[in-house]
Amino acid sequence: MKRINIIFKITLIVLIIFLLLVLFIPSRTPKIEGNNSVALIEKVEIGGIDQYIMIRGRNINNPILLFLHGGPGYSQISYARKYQEELEDGFIVVNWDQRGSGKSFSLNIPKETMNRERFIEDGKDLIDYLCKKYSKEKIYLAGHSWGSELGLYIIDLYPEKIAAFISIGQVVNGVDNETVSYDYVLEMAKKENNKKALKDLEKIGRPPYKNVVSDTVIQRKWLDRYGGVERKVNTLKDIILSSIFSPEYTGIDGIKFALGSKFTADTMWGHNNDLDFIRDLPEVKVPIYFCVGRYDYNTPSVLVENYYNHIIAPKKEIIWFEESAHFPHFEEPEKFAQLAIRIKESNE
Repeated sequence: MKRINIIFKITLIVLIIFLLLVLFIPSRTPKIEGNNSVALIEKVEIGGIDQYIMIRGRNINNPILLFLHGGPGYSQISYARKYQEELEDGFIVVNWDQRGSGKSFSLNIPKETMNRERFIEDGKDLIDYLCKKYSKEKIYLAGHSWGSELGLYIIDLYPEKIAAFISIGQVVNGVDNETVSYDYVLEMAKKENNKKALKDLEKIGRPPYKNVVSDTVIQRKWLDRYGGVERKVNTLKDIILSSIFSPEYTGIDGIKFALGSKFTADTMWGHNNDLDFIRDLPEVKVPIYFCVGRYDYNTPSVLVENYYNHIIAPKKEIIWFEESAHFPHFEEPEKFAQLAIRIKESNE
């Protein structure tokens, strides 16, 4: 009995030490070999608050590639390294936990600053900071989902700062986006005679939704079930595991991710019901490349293809990712990296 008690106490002590390490050990990102490499997590004051970026690259003479994550609130510093090793050979890759998201969440962020205009200026200020830090005139910008919406506004207002824009899961029209997505899930539920899904969809009704956050969550649950969000990855699992085991996030950062997700949903979801890029942004002044998952019904590919056919740009291209849904840069990372390198080489 005494021996069992000793083993229990030792196990408890080990678990407590592990928990403390997970929660409070300082975050870092592993070094990259080479005298000219960079690998760091940095706190930068942007728009009056502290925000966090991760910078990784094999050669600081390479151009900068800045990722604008989706959501809003679906930050990716915690797990991005898993998918970007090849990109780091050709770029200084920057991941940014945006205002209110992940490592950049704080209880002190004023709700009134959680709006499109402030995020655009945050993005512009970060680009200026990175260009000054690494002596660059322009950067390459990649925007995913909400980040594609944010990215289009940035390249429209500040084209002189952008070498090219890589759009991933482009948001095109706020209301149409949700309607096409809803109709897809409804069609799939009818084919399967999924009574629970049909009941849920009937309850929330066709978009625009009355209760934006809760109704969208319900629809996305079934959209994920029918393969319209992720097919080859599980980013939520990536976030959970990386909050425990990844050096980029501490356990506290994982808690901040959860709090930030709710905060950004409550303050920003449904903000873009007035959005129509075909109407409002028919032309851009920088090369633009649309990365489209064949099975994407989160930001439906049919709408992205339509926008591609309408938009006027110095150079444009649509690239289909045949095995992907809403996360082609993670579902087919090698193809995405090769595309990014090709874009860099064609614009040098």
